[in-house]
Amino acid sequence: MEEQVSITAMTYGSAAIGRLENGKAVFVEGAMPGDTVMANIQEEKASFCRGTVSQILEASPSRIQSPCPYADLCGGCPWSHMSYEAQLAAKRENLMGNLTRIGKMEAETVSQLVADVVPSKHQWHYRNKIELAAGTDERGQLQVGMHRRDGQGILPVDTCLLAHKKVHKAPKALKGSLRFIAGQGQDLNIFRVGLRHSNNTGDTEVALWTPTGPFPRSLASRVLQDALKTTSLTRVMAAEGKVRKVKKVEVLSGKGFWREDMGEARFMVSSPSFFQVNTRQAETLVDTVLSELQIDEDSRVADLYAGGGTFSIPLAMEADMVYAVESAASSVRDLKRNAEHNQVWVDVIGGDSARELPKLGNLDALVVDPPAAGLDKSVPASIAAAGPTQVAYVSCDPATLARDLLRFKEQGYEPEKIVPVDMFPQTYHLETIAILRKSK
Repeated sequence: MEEQVSITAMTYGSAAIGRLENGKAVFVEGAMPGDTVMANIQEEKASFCRGTVSQILEASPSRIQSPCPYADLCGGCPWSHMSYEAQLAAKRENLMGNLTRIGKMEAETVSQLVADVVPSKHQWHYRNKIELAAGTDERGQLQVGMHRRDGQGILPVDTCLLAHKKVHKAPKALKGSLRFIAGQGQDLNIFRVGLRHSNNTGDTEVALWTPTGPFPRSLASRVLQDALKTTSLTRVMAAEGKVRKVKKVEVLSGKGFWREDMGEARFMVSSPSFFQVNTRQAETLVDTVLSELQIDEDSRVADLYAGGGTFSIPLAMEADMVYAVESAASSVRDLKRNAEHNQVWVDVIGGDSARELPKLGNLDALVVDPPAAGLDKSVPASIAAAGPTQVAYVSCDPATLARDLLRFKEQGYEPEKIVPVDMFPQTYHLETIAILRKSK
C-alpha cells in the first residue's frame, strides 16, 4: 500500500514521522521534516505503521545530497540527507519532546532550560574510532565493512567519511590486508575490527576481535603494521555478540594501548575500553561540567560510570578528593594509569555504581555519565543520601534522561540548565548535560 504523507518531525532514530489520511502515525525511512512523499507502507500496527519513501513529491528546503557513497545502504550516517542546521534543530526538538512527554515538564519551562545544541566544528571526519564488522560471505570470502541499514549482513566499504581524514580510507586497507592473511591458509575467525586514530598524538591502533584459539600473530602483525602504520595492534578475545565479555587481550605489536590528548590531560586507552569518539566535543562536555559545577580545592566529588577518567582526571585537577566508580576491568586499569600519568590523585573504585555510591559518604558534587539505559531506579535516592547540592548528569539518550530527571525531582533535585552537545553529526544521537541543584 502506498499513501501520500507530509513529514513533520524526526524520531530519535533513522525514521521521520508523519500521519496517514486516517490520522495514524507513520514512521518513514529516508524522509525528513518538510518533505511530502509517497510512502510504501510495509508494516501496520494498531496505533502506528512503518514505511519507506517510494517517491519524493516535494523535497524539504533542508534536504541535501549526502556526500557518503554508502548513505542509502549503511546505517552509520542516517541523517546525512539533512542539512546540518536541520539536524541540530531536530535534535533539540527531540530532546524537548522527551522532557515534556516522559519527564512531565511544562513545555515553556523546557524551552527556557534547554540551550541551543552546541554544534560540532567538524560535521564529517570527526570520529577518532570506527568499528567494522567482519565475516565470510556465501563463497567463504572474508568480508570487512559496515552493518547494512536493513540488517541484512555486511556492507563492504572502502572508506568512511565519519573517520578522521588520515584513516578514512583504512577500511579498504584492512580488507585487503586481512584477505591476504586469510589467503595464506590462515583461519582468522575475526568478527569485529576496531580502529582508533588520534589527530593530537598521531597514534593509530587496530584491535582484532576474535574468539579464543589459534591465531597467526606474527603474520598479522607484520602485514597490518606495514599497511596501516599502527602504533598498537591488539587481539581482543571475546564472545561474539552485543555483550562484549572480554576474556583476554593480546598485544601483537606496539604499545598495547592508544593515546589521546584532551584539554590538559593525556589518556591511555585499552582496546576494550570506552572513550568518547569525538575528542573536540568531549572537551566541550568536560569544560561545560567544570564551568557549571561549583568546585574548589576543598570539594569532595564522585564520578560514577567513570570509564577511563574522562571527567575524573580534570575534576581531580580542581577538587580535593575525587571518587571514581567504574565496573569494567579494562577501564579501571586505564583510569589508575591515567591518574598516575597526569599526576593527580583519584580514589578508583572498581564496582557497580548503585552498590558503591552509598559507601562514599557525604559529597559536595557528583558527575554521572551512565550508558544509554540510564540510571538504576535506586540511584537517584542513593545520590540524595550522599547529599551533594549539585549534580551533573551526562546523558546519551534523551528518553532515559527525561525519566531519570523525574526521579531526581522526587529527591528534591531540579534542573538548572540543560545543554545538548552534538557529538555525532549525521546521526540522531545526542549527548546532553543536565545541571541539577538540590532545592532548599
